[in-house]
Amino acid sequence: MKNNKKVIITVLTLAVVMVGAAVLYRLLGSRYQMDVLSTAPANPAGQGSSQESQPPLTAAPDFTMMDDAGKMVKLSDFFGKPIVVNFWASWCGPCRHEMPEFDKAYLEQGDEVTFLIINMTDGYQETVDNAKDFIRKQGYHFPVYYDTAQDAARVYGVTSLPTTYFINAEGKLVAKAMGAISKETLQQGISMILPAK
Repeated sequence: MKNNKKVIITVLTLAVVMVGAAVLYRLLGSRYQMDVLSTAPANPAGQGSSQESQPPLTAAPDFTMMDDAGKMVKLSDFFGKPIVVNFWASWCGPCRHEMPEFDKAYLEQGDEVTFLIINMTDGYQETVDNAKDFIRKQGYHFPVYYDTAQDAARVYGVTSLPTTYFINAEGKLVAKAMGAISKETLQQGISMILPAK
């Protein structure tokens, strides 16, 4: 009987801790997202030692990726229009969590903003086939690109997924967000790269 009470108390304690952690994650997560999103780019390609030593806007480093048809394209091919670059993988829970908001934004603003949804394709944990299968099953509309040579990840120093960059039409880095972002944070980033009306 004592063992049953201990098991029940342990299970209840774990449940309370998990609920508390989920609440804290939601509260702190949304604050963190807003703190990370700023006009100072976060040192892609290892340039400079701190955000303060960089100019307010720096050129977005170029990289090569593969499109859905297997053709190699460069980030610079898309300059001339504001760009949202999102690094993701199908095994990444936070990536999957934010994708519906990216799809809605693409459907609503895809004429004004280029969306480069870049799969971190390593050929082992993430392949082109399983990434394509995931996108097809979810019914997403945005175009997906594949970082098969890890060029984009290397150039931007991507070590955490998801990571999102906001680049203006002139090819300058304007903002960065690490971690899953909310609809509001995504729209804030997009508003920062749209031309003033």
